[in-house]
Amino acid sequence: MISIVHVSKSFGEHAVLKDINATFEKGKTNLIIGQSGSGKTVLLKCIVGLFDVDEGDILFGDILFNKIPFREKKEIRKKIGMLFQGGALFDSATVEENVMFPLDMFTTMTLEEKLERVNFCLKRVNIINFNHLYPAEISGGMQKRVAIARAIALNPEFLFCDEPNSGLDPKTSILIDELIKEITEEYNITTIVNTHDMNSVMGIGDKIIFIYEGKKWWEGTKEDVLVSDNKEFNDFVFASALTRKIKAYL
Repeated sequence: MISIVHVSKSFGEHAVLKDINATFEKGKTNLIIGQSGSGKTVLLKCIVGLFDVDEGDILFGDILFNKIPFREKKEIRKKIGMLFQGGALFDSATVEENVMFPLDMFTTMTLEEKLERVNFCLKRVNIINFNHLYPAEISGGMQKRVAIARAIALNPEFLFCDEPNSGLDPKTSILIDELIKEITEEYNITTIVNTHDMNSVMGIGDKIIFIYEGKKWWEGTKEDVLVSDNKEFNDFVFASALTRKIKAYL
């Protein structure tokens, strides 16, 4: 479980996050949603430690992550898997080398052990016999699967996904969402997904936090979405649904 307590973050005089409290539950897909510029990406970066918070606390379990020494933070980061927007695979490395990268960085496993783990992770995301291809030689959806395999290579306790469906067609997006949810439940991971895709919200939203102008404005499940009376949240949901219909028509 991850908890954020009274977290605020500013850049200069611009307050981006304003006194946010939230709990992200283990074994569930926890979604952070909101319009561009709402602060959801900054919130995600604060949670993983890419940005320091100005006020408040971030807890991984009972550990105050934002207040522990760098060496102890490194130990926590070994338990974190990251799925970056666009996949962020190394273009000059093969599929196998991309998935092996965190194993090279953070373990003392033998090459044989690393290859065994790489093949296990690739098989788990349904990528087989593509080890020696490069990212440019596989589809966008397959690249995302490889990125997920890399994210789970260290058997993480925490998984962070930044816009995992960016650039994917609707069918592939659903497959990636389902894969993230399956892995979350199978390995009992605390998963946080940063997205603006309402298909993801309604498909895998065990817990949803809506950020509006830097504040936590709404919280609930995908079932709660349909009965919400929060105006700003409903406006966001309606606008997102309308945008999808327009794109589908075009």
